[in-house]
Amino acid sequence: MLDQVRQAVKAIAQREVMPRYLKVAHSRKADGSLFTEADLACQNALVEALQRILPCPVIGEEMSEAEHHASWEAGHDGVWCIDPIDGTSNFVHGIPYFGISVALLRNGVSVLGVVYDPVLDEMFSAETGRGAWLNDSPLPISQHTRSMHHAMAGIEFKRIPRNIALQLAGQPPFSSQRNFGASTLDWCYVAAGRLDIYLHGGQKLWDYAAGSLILQEAGGYFRTLENSDFWNEDPWQRSVIAALDSELYSGWCTWIETARQGEFVTGQPDAASRQGSH
Repeated sequence: MLDQVRQAVKAIAQREVMPRYLKVAHSRKADGSLFTEADLACQNALVEALQRILPCPVIGEEMSEAEHHASWEAGHDGVWCIDPIDGTSNFVHGIPYFGISVALLRNGVSVLGVVYDPVLDEMFSAETGRGAWLNDSPLPISQHTRSMHHAMAGIEFKRIPRNIALQLAGQPPFSSQRNFGASTLDWCYVAAGRLDIYLHGGQKLWDYAAGSLILQEAGGYFRTLENSDFWNEDPWQRSVIAALDSELYSGWCTWIETARQGEFVTGQPDAASRQGSH
C-alpha cells in the first residue's frame, strides 16, 4: 500500500501541482490563508486515487469543517488525511518549499505517512514498524548534534506562548533558527537530521498526520506543550515539541517548560545552553 500511495502522490504532484507553480491565481479563505485551484485539483485527484487503494473516508484540508468531522467519526477503522499543498503561501510566491502530504490513520493514530516535495523530488515516507525513508535511503540521512548550543532549530513563532517567544527571541539556547512555512516538511527535516529541534504552537490534523509518523519511525521524539502523550490531545489542533535525539529532546522540553514559567533571568545563561556547551 505504501508504494501505491507514493506513486499516486508523485504522479498527481507532477500532473496537478507543478504545471501550476508560479502561474496559478490565488484567493483567500475565511481564515485569511491562501487558496489556489492547484490545492483543489490536487485534493480531488488524491481523493480519487486513495479511495481506489483503500476505500475509506477522507479528510482533506480544503473540505468543510462538517465534512472533516463526519469523515473522522466514520473513520475509526481507517481514514485518509491529506494536505494537497502545505505551504500554499510559498507556492504562490515562488518559494520552493511546499509539499503534498497523505496519511492513513486508524483509531486516531497514523499508521502510514507520505510527504512529497515536488521541487526537489524528495519523497519522505513511513509505515508503522517499518522505518522511515527519504526516497530509497533510510532516515535519518545526516548526523545530528546532541548539543543544544549547536542545534539548528525550526521555530514557528506565531502561536507559541509569549514567555517562550520572548526568551527565544532574546536569549535562544540554540545556534540558529529557521521557519520555512510548511509544517509537513518541517517534520521530515527533523526526521532527516536537517533540523535538530522543533517547536510549533498549533498544527491542524493534516499538518502533523504524516510527518509525525515519519519522525517517529526515524527514531525521533515529540509531544505537545501541554501533554507528554502527543496522541492524547484534540486531533484538530496540536502544538509540537520535537527532536531526533533523545538527550537533546529532553533538554529542549526542559528549556521550553522553564521559559513558559518565565523563570529565566535576562542576561544569564540558561541551563540548556550551559549543558549544550560542554
